[in-house]
Amino acid sequence: MLALRKTEAVPGVVLTETAVPRPAGDEVIVAVEAAGICGTDLHIADWTGGYEAMTSAMPVTLGHEFAGRVVGGAGIRSGQRIVVRPSVVCGTCPSCLGGRFERCTSRTGIGIRRDGGFASRVVVPAVNCIAVPDGLDAEIAALTEPMTVAAEAADRAMIRPGARVLILGPGPIGLGVALFVEASGATDIVLAGRDDAARFACAHALGFPATIDVGDRPLAEALRTGGQDRAFDVVIEAAGVAALIPQALDVLDQDGLLVVVGIHARPASLDLTRLVRAGQTIRGSYRAPIATWSRVVDRLSAEPERFRRLITHRLPLSEALDGLAAMRDRSGVKVMLDPQMDMVAT
Repeated sequence: MLALRKTEAVPGVVLTETAVPRPAGDEVIVAVEAAGICGTDLHIADWTGGYEAMTSAMPVTLGHEFAGRVVGGAGIRSGQRIVVRPSVVCGTCPSCLGGRFERCTSRTGIGIRRDGGFASRVVVPAVNCIAVPDGLDAEIAALTEPMTVAAEAADRAMIRPGARVLILGPGPIGLGVALFVEASGATDIVLAGRDDAARFACAHALGFPATIDVGDRPLAEALRTGGQDRAFDVVIEAAGVAALIPQALDVLDQDGLLVVVGIHARPASLDLTRLVRAGQTIRGSYRAPIATWSRVVDRLSAEPERFRRLITHRLPLSEALDGLAAMRDRSGVKVMLDPQMDMVAT
């Protein structure tokens, strides 16, 4: 079968034929119907740093945002439609024993240290499968994983009704955050980015007209020029740009909350005295608890057409390199790959 794989700890990925996997006793085999390209996949493909730990697992099939049908294995009926939680936990560390599986100290990432969903078939632990309704399109179901990240960031932002919220980074996570903070009661939502015309167009289509192209200006200046000179109750950083962290605090109100969900390649420098005197709080946000997954599936099922606007490209797996290019030049918001399209073609 065709798979998109990382074979060496250097820039680049390859589309190559690999054997169809076989499940072990606690695993199922999934026919992948839709798989989204994530910023993580792009970082791994370009080998920009931060993923060196996966070197020992290579060659490994990428892809951790996917949906499909169970077609073999034990514990789940064949034909069950599912999405897959990509974090495989040990079940024996103190966090797992305490029911905090998202904090597992020995977790392994599907699509990072074990084969993922950029293939027509993938083997995953049965316990990592979340059932989805038969009526939910595969491409919408495949949005579940990134939307759990967005939902967790919104939860950690502790939005109050009428809150004024700034989201830095209008990619899939940032746009998902906008949808979830809106549902939590925020009524004044601004998205800021840099050279993000396609993503701003998506924001507008989703119902968020307040967008600011920062360009080469400091964040506060760009916001002021764009008519957004009032401080924000909450700032959510989803850009992964360390230099934005102190600038985010500059536009955050007294006692405001900064939630950092972006993954950063380098440390940020902060004026801690100013932070203390302003009473501001910084919170990190990463993966969501297991309970959030079903909640997100319910939300996707309730508003599938709104969430579908996040998907800008639909490609067969054989054109995955074009999908990565669309993510790289930011012409794509969410790029969906369909491995079944290649099987039909052959």
